[in-house]
Amino acid sequence: MRLFLHETRAQQLLFWRSREAAIFTFFLPVVLFLIFGAVYGDSLVTDEEIRGAAFLQAGIVGYGVAATCFAGLAITVVVRRETGVLKRVRATPLPAATYLLALLASTFVVFLIEAALVVGLGRTVFDVAIPDNLFSLFCLLLFGAAAFAAMGLGMSCLVRSAEGSSAVINAVYLPMAIISGTFFSTDSYPPFLQGVADVLPLTYFTQLTRDVMLDGEHIWSNPAAVGAVALWGAIGLAGAVRGFRWQPREA
Repeated sequence: MRLFLHETRAQQLLFWRSREAAIFTFFLPVVLFLIFGAVYGDSLVTDEEIRGAAFLQAGIVGYGVAATCFAGLAITVVVRRETGVLKRVRATPLPAATYLLALLASTFVVFLIEAALVVGLGRTVFDVAIPDNLFSLFCLLLFGAAAFAAMGLGMSCLVRSAEGSSAVINAVYLPMAIISGTFFSTDSYPPFLQGVADVLPLTYFTQLTRDVMLDGEHIWSNPAAVGAVALWGAIGLAGAVRGFRWQPREA
């Protein structure tokens, strides 16, 4: 446990010292929340007449899990693998499992801080109420972080070069974030686009965040959405178990 905590702290230091990673995975969702909240925060969204700021806040939490736990983690793993960092870690006495668990724990801490900042800004800047069920929200964040981190690890196995990691992963996660309705309602989607949204894991996680944050429901109140996110997480985990490598893939 002591070694795990020490390595988690080291991963935190590495993250915050990397300005590019901090801006891309941590500050971008916060900035987008402030911009879009200022544009349509006081308008009404959906038939339930939910304020735009509250609707957007829950969506940005969903966007954050994709940016931090999926894209950010996947890019980090690819870059460290291709630059030989993972290979050197394997040559140290540090257990491989401890290193990976510490990296995942650090990623969750970043996402948790980001979500808390979004909730805090929503309350102070846009007068959005604090979610009633904070325990269920925490469980949802932990569940989402685990599922999307598994998908991120699986995605990292498909990317072969450090140079192309950002382009490939962004090409997957940015359209997913937009189509999944993190910024606006999907009610007006044409049938084809709605069909695409219906198979994306972020669609269901965003639905869960709005159930918990806007309606005060528990995470287990929507088992279908939980099952969809868990299924995608299991697929990502299976891909990571099969394809994860410590050695660079580039010749």
